[in-house]
Amino acid sequence: MNRAPFTPCPICNGVDVSYLIHSKDFSLTQENFDIIQCANCSLKYTFPIPSANEIAPYYNFPEYISHTDVKTGWMNKLYHSVRNYTLKQKTNWVQSLFTGHKGHLLEVGAGTGAFANAMIEKGWQVTALEPDANSRLRAMENYKITLLPIEQLNSLPTNSQDVITLWHVLEHVHDLKGYLAAFKSILKPNGRLIIAVPNHTSFDAQYYKEYWAAYDVPRHLYHFSPFSMELLLNQYDMQVVQTKPMWFDSFYVSLLSEKYKKSGYWGLLRAFIIGCLSNLKAIRDPRVGSSIIYEIKRRTQ
Repeated sequence: MNRAPFTPCPICNGVDVSYLIHSKDFSLTQENFDIIQCANCSLKYTFPIPSANEIAPYYNFPEYISHTDVKTGWMNKLYHSVRNYTLKQKTNWVQSLFTGHKGHLLEVGAGTGAFANAMIEKGWQVTALEPDANSRLRAMENYKITLLPIEQLNSLPTNSQDVITLWHVLEHVHDLKGYLAAFKSILKPNGRLIIAVPNHTSFDAQYYKEYWAAYDVPRHLYHFSPFSMELLLNQYDMQVVQTKPMWFDSFYVSLLSEKYKKSGYWGLLRAFIIGCLSNLKAIRDPRVGSSIIYEIKRRTQ
């Protein structure tokens, strides 16, 4: 793989960066990567980042369940059980933002189509984009819905979407600022951008350090804090309306982190404890949740 050269912080262009954590691709290659942190905006990012043309092999394993329907093994079964519950929560919440209104929704990174299908069933007009061709095929097999290639993002009409959702997608995107510019263009003036990402300031992230499963290098290119997210959005005249923790993520990420540490059976108990502690802190302050959902709108002039 050709290594990408060092670049300044992709959010603030700061050059005061430090090599913070040495981690590895625990899920597939066991290849080593560094995690760099910007002192100015607190963004962490993976180094070296495989280029857009080189990243695909790092997703090529059956256990990458966010893009497949693998249900063998207790971890995958647990994931899908929780996903079915949280899917209902997500759709109800998005609907509550526009009481009585069935508008246009764009999902970016639709995976195998579960959320897009659920919103269609609620009466919304849904456009769903997904870069992986196999996932698009599964969406057609499972739900009879057509997911479009991600390249269609820049061809969508301006001011056309009431809601744009990215459920654990932005951390995977190479062209971070290009995507934000596109969202600003196609979002209606009173629309909502919903972004869910892991939070590197969470208790479980601080506890597990290089073993924190939500780093997921090199598939996760960027590792956001609430401050870095707000700074990024501010560059596009957008602001956070509210934040919501994703309660199950602390448990799931802790379980995977214990697996990476090869903790054995005691790791199951410890993962539950760490997940509970992380959520207790998030009750007091949603901005320290393991993963955070950001509700975002255009800044009023």
